[in-house]
Amino acid sequence: MPEKTKKQSGMGSFKVKSPVRTFRRIMSYLKDYKGLLAIALVCMLANVLCNIGGTFMIGMVVLKMFIFPLAAGKDVALGALHGIAALGGIVGVMAAIYVVGATLHYVYNYIIVRVTTKVLQNVRDEMFEKMEMLPIRYFDTHTHGDIMSLYTNDTDTLRELLSNGLPNMITNVLTIVGMFVAMLVVSPLLTLISVAMLVIMLFIVKFIGGRSGRHFVGQQRQIGALNGYIEEHLDGLKVVKVFCHEDAEKADFDDFNGKLKEASRQAHTYANVLMPIMGNLSYVTYAITAIVGSLLAITGFGGMEWGGLVSFMMFSRQFSNPLAQIAQQMNGVLMALAGAERIFDLIDQQPEEDDGYVTLVNAKEDENGNLVETDEYTGMWAWKHFHKAEGTTTYVKWTGEVEFENVTFGYVPEKTVLKNVSLVAKPGQKIALVGSTGAGKTTIINLINRFYDIDDGKIRYDNINITKINKADLRHSMAMVLQDTHMFTGTVSDNIRFGKLDATDEEVVNAAKLANADYFIRHLPNGYDTMLTGDGDNLSQGQRQLLAIARAAVANPPVLVLDEATSSIDTRTEKLIEKGMDRLMQGRTVFIIAHRLSTVRNADMICVLEHGEIIERGNHEELIAKKGKYYQLYTGAFELD
Repeated sequence: MPEKTKKQSGMGSFKVKSPVRTFRRIMSYLKDYKGLLAIALVCMLANVLCNIGGTFMIGMVVLKMFIFPLAAGKDVALGALHGIAALGGIVGVMAAIYVVGATLHYVYNYIIVRVTTKVLQNVRDEMFEKMEMLPIRYFDTHTHGDIMSLYTNDTDTLRELLSNGLPNMITNVLTIVGMFVAMLVVSPLLTLISVAMLVIMLFIVKFIGGRSGRHFVGQQRQIGALNGYIEEHLDGLKVVKVFCHEDAEKADFDDFNGKLKEASRQAHTYANVLMPIMGNLSYVTYAITAIVGSLLAITGFGGMEWGGLVSFMMFSRQFSNPLAQIAQQMNGVLMALAGAERIFDLIDQQPEEDDGYVTLVNAKEDENGNLVETDEYTGMWAWKHFHKAEGTTTYVKWTGEVEFENVTFGYVPEKTVLKNVSLVAKPGQKIALVGSTGAGKTTIINLINRFYDIDDGKIRYDNINITKINKADLRHSMAMVLQDTHMFTGTVSDNIRFGKLDATDEEVVNAAKLANADYFIRHLPNGYDTMLTGDGDNLSQGQRQLLAIARAAVANPPVLVLDEATSSIDTRTEKLIEKGMDRLMQGRTVFIIAHRLSTVRNADMICVLEHGEIIERGNHEELIAKKGKYYQLYTGAFELD
């Protein structure tokens, strides 16, 4: 198997290649919700107008309550009383405006949340759908934790962007535009001062925000790498404790955590310094505007009045606040773009190629003895081969013959795993593959079901090149029992039925009996309805192995692959299932990978592999008689390292 290195697990550097293109792609997920988003946008605009209108009316209140009475020579208290009597209507209108604004704010937030959750559902669906189509090579070169990070951390940054970041930025932009127009109406001169400060702020945002964004991208990658390490550590926690490896694991974790800390420190250093700078500049702008505005109001230059100055000062404050918020939200936008690009990197992965056109079908013989396709299960399979040139379809009876002809393969170009391997598995034969770890036994199995494609040579099923066979049909034609069993969350019946989703309860029970799993299943708390969680932690390793064998049995395949199928079963249990396994293997081509040589004695042919080559082949008696490698292994130890 290709090795997962730290760099392959996400430790390498990463940059957002095209922020604009990534942003456009995010926006493409919103095209199905144009109507709702249009309503939300109208509500945002109306809400901004309500806020602007309310601010204008505050200036009118000041004029009515204080400025006009003072101008008429009355004291402040008396002026206030006159103002209160005159402003009942204005206050009522203001209250109505703010209530309407709050209602509009609720409406567009409700729409945004509804659209965001649906978009994220679609993104996760698309990710999972693509993940199911990816070749095994992708998962061999990416840690599971890093992939899981796409569904959690990276998707969460996307949620933050769609539900908060973008709506707030749009609202702030609308507020800035609205406030700018209002300020321009009140005083063009004071507006010019505010715009000059705005330009300075934009330069600062561009300078600091660009540096912050690069480090946020790195932070997302380091989160994925750390998740990958934690996931791997949890899977091997028992091994860590058995070998007292806690200190070394902690040192490795500190290394991963330190890199995440450094990436986060650099990202948030720039991010956190931006907001105070913007806030202080807004105070400077406010002070300058107040001084100049007061001089204009005193002199009456430009038609400036005290009520207008009050309104302008409030506009000026509200004008700078959205700028500071946009600067702060840019960090979230950059994080979301980094996360989105990692998500799109998965979605854009090249799916597993399948140009096969030969399919496996149920077949029967007609009255003339010719093979014909049928929908009913007959126990007979045939390869349905459509010949494009002639426009005809022929059926080849599936006999289970598998042939390797000079097969050469390597997981990476610089390292060859199999070298000119040739073997023929006749129909109904049991072929055992033995050899030390790394000899290439499991690789042969990976090539039979086309988890990987060979570099040179040919593999044939019933004299049909497997590259012509549809991959789904190729894999339907075989069942595998692996050394590392995996139980899914669900009942015992569900886990057995995974081999054949439409299997009846009777078929499930029969498969369990065939694997000698029925007895222990019936002694579980709820029998076949017992819920399994945590990869079947409530079962022993041997019991999980028996369920995996039952899962293969219910599939009733023409080819059976046993990769250390009895490695986790004690000798007594192994003897109990031998007869059941013999019944399961009867009439099928079987490939057996075993370290325990005692399990392959009854194989029709034993292939001894070493350094990717078959160095010996024959049955048990023949190989013992040769007194070669197999003889040395068998007489020296009953298990291989």
